Amino acid sequence: IRDRYQRRVHGVQIYDYKARKPRIIFGPELVMLGPNEQFTVVSLSGDKPKIPNVIKSLQLLLGPDFMTDYVAVETSDHARLQLKLSYNWSFKYTAEEATRLFSVPDFVGDACKAVASRVRGCVAAEVFDSFHRNSARIIRAAVLGMDDAGKIKDTFEFPANGLTITNIDIQSVEPIDTKTRDSLQKSVQMAIEITTKSQEASARHEAERKEQQAKGKLERQVIKDKAEAEKRRKEYLELQAQTEAIESAGTAKAEAKARAEASLIECQSEVNQAKLKAQAMAITAEGELAQLTQKQTAEIEYQQKLNELEITKAREVAEIESKKFADTVSSIGQDTLLSISQAGPEMQAKLLEGLGLKGYLITDGSSPINLFNTAKGMIGNMGGQ
Repeated sequence: IRDRYQRRVHGVQIYDYKARKPRIIFGPELVMLGPNEQFTVVSLSGDKPKIPNVIKSLQLLLGPDFMTDYVAVETSDHARLQLKLSYNWSFKYTAEEATRLFSVPDFVGDACKAVASRVRGCVAAEVFDSFHRNSARIIRAAVLGMDDAGKIKDTFEFPANGLTITNIDIQSVEPIDTKTRDSLQKSVQMAIEITTKSQEASARHEAERKEQQAKGKLERQVIKDKAEAEKRRKEYLELQAQTEAIESAGTAKAEAKARAEASLIECQSEVNQAKLKAQAMAITAEGELAQLTQKQTAEIEYQQKLNELEITKAREVAEIESKKFADTVSSIGQDTLLSISQAGPEMQAKLLEGLGLKGYLITDGSSPINLFNTAKGMIGNMGGQ
């Protein structure tokens, strides 16, 4: 709608007298009139209060715009007043309903008369005092109307041409009668004085109230401070008593602790002494054990070396005997041994005795010999001898 108002701020009606049919042109636009067409002249009311046929125009402004008018009213207590009212208005229309814009020749005069009539009827039901206090609400409710919820409507529309009142401004309210004006001024002055005195009294009362509150707060603070001081004093005395008790308990505790520490030190000394004795005994035992171990080790080594010497001596004696026997056998020779083997027993015994031998065994090394039987035979021969 706003864009439409910006593009079509006014309208012109061109009437064809031959066809008896009007056409509406929204401007600005270039139009060529037909041979039987003519502009419709709009005659509107103007001035304040509104006077008919003051404005002559070919175009009809579509709004939004405003108009101002004076309205004389009288309250229920016969106070005559002159109101200066300003109305904001605009047309609501569509392209199909454009012809109804010109259906009311003087929409300004008709609208002002209709609004003035509604205002006068509503004000006539109010007393001056009530109207003076609530003039804005009473006039807006009279012109715009009330909805079902009891709230003032936003707009008031004239259905004949789509003219819509969107707002009302009450610019002034003045009494028409001079006496009434003077009385009103006096009442206003009195109201101002009463209001001023009331405000002064309220301010004085508020100051006194605040002063009393401040005094009460100060007294409460003093009492609270005294109570807090007593509380702190009590805490100080309690702490002092606790300190003295702690000092006394500390002395006794220190003495008891000292005695306990002395006993502990004595016990620890005895324990350490016992430990040192045990360590000394352990060291002595370990020394004796080590000495015994070394002695046994030395004896074992001595016996081992003695045994080794005996073994070495026996081995060397055996080697000497073996060498001696080998040398003896080699010195005798094979022929002598053969003669010994062929000789009789007595001869063999002599030869062996001469050689320093008790017995002999001769073999070629290829035939097995039963050493056990041989040994038994040698033993038997020696037994027989």
